[in-house]
Amino acid sequence: GMSVAILGPTFQDLAANVNRNISSLSLIFVGRASGFLCGTTIGGILFDHMNQFFLLGLSMVATAAGLYLIPFCKTALILIITMSVFGASVGVVDTGANVLILALWGDKGAPHMQALHFNFALGAFLAPLLAKLAWGTTASAQNHTETDFVPLMLNQSSGAISDSLFAVPEDMNLLWAYASIGTYILVVSVFLFGLFCKKRSRQKKSTASAEGGRRAKYHKTLLCLLFFFFFFYVGAEITFGSYVFSFATTHVGMEESEAAGLNSVFWGTFAACRGLGIVFATLLQPGTMIVLSNIGSLVSTFFLVLFHKSPLCLWIATSVYGASMAVTFPSGVSWIEQYTSLSGKSTAFFVIGAALGDMAIPAVIGILQGHYPELPIVLYTCLGSAIFTAVLFPVMYKLATLPLKGEDQKALSISSRL
Repeated sequence: GMSVAILGPTFQDLAANVNRNISSLSLIFVGRASGFLCGTTIGGILFDHMNQFFLLGLSMVATAAGLYLIPFCKTALILIITMSVFGASVGVVDTGANVLILALWGDKGAPHMQALHFNFALGAFLAPLLAKLAWGTTASAQNHTETDFVPLMLNQSSGAISDSLFAVPEDMNLLWAYASIGTYILVVSVFLFGLFCKKRSRQKKSTASAEGGRRAKYHKTLLCLLFFFFFFYVGAEITFGSYVFSFATTHVGMEESEAAGLNSVFWGTFAACRGLGIVFATLLQPGTMIVLSNIGSLVSTFFLVLFHKSPLCLWIATSVYGASMAVTFPSGVSWIEQYTSLSGKSTAFFVIGAALGDMAIPAVIGILQGHYPELPIVLYTCLGSAIFTAVLFPVMYKLATLPLKGEDQKALSISSRL
């Protein structure tokens, strides 16, 4: 969570570090997203053929190396390439963490899955505080251009500086912000390698039992539906979180300070309910939690669309929407594992769906909102996504609970006894 979220608050500092303006450096987001998709795909394949602790630890080391290297990049191209490689390692970690939880606990791992995703939200919440308060990166608020920036010549020739691909950044706080997160990740990787060195009989036993029996009649269809479920869910989550500030200022007429508070309320309730989801997962079935989340999303987005000019409604519905969105993803992963076993490739498949929703829906909504500025396109999108996921889940549940026929049922019974 920290490694992903640190880019936002330090983006301006990175632009100054490579002597570019912010708009011309936006390709680093594309580079990171492309690398993430590649890493998710490759990781899904590798986790089916390699030791999961070792591969996850190796990916954490690569992530830490990327964080150490990013502040030293002095050209935009090198920064984009480094960010792509960094995104690939994060994609492997994202897939591997879900796969490892399922391998260790199977369909009993709902609280552990909720804890995993809560820690992601907690890291994303702490990253801006670490970057701007603990280390206090201080780049100028104005956009930097390639022509108006003149580096100081401290006993070096201008050619040596301009040709340098890597160098110590002038803003050392930027370096410490990235290095501190990288060091933390490196320490975590040591524990993963320690687990790899231990006997893995318990892991093999649990994996074998998880793979031995459960396979839904429409396994592939379920994975495809889950792909679209997470595509729209994650797309709506990122879209609302990204555009609620501008929507509040332009459509509702809020002051920027109020709009910033509204944005914080959304992510605050999101993170808080992910933490509470650890407790709820011990009391409720994953399917029940998904239904409750869908109802909350439907009701809150309906009122957002209906009373989109009301500041009071915006505050209340935004907090409810953030709380409703919190547990859907980890609950979805735990729910599908109850009915059909997930391999690394299966997990990677729906994680890719979530990543594509993260990329595509906010981009499309940004274009549409520009063409129709008078309409609350963001709220229409969130309501549409809530309707889609609320309708899709009962279909998935029906397919998942269809009984197996004849020989398939007999084979499943024998496998379960074994």
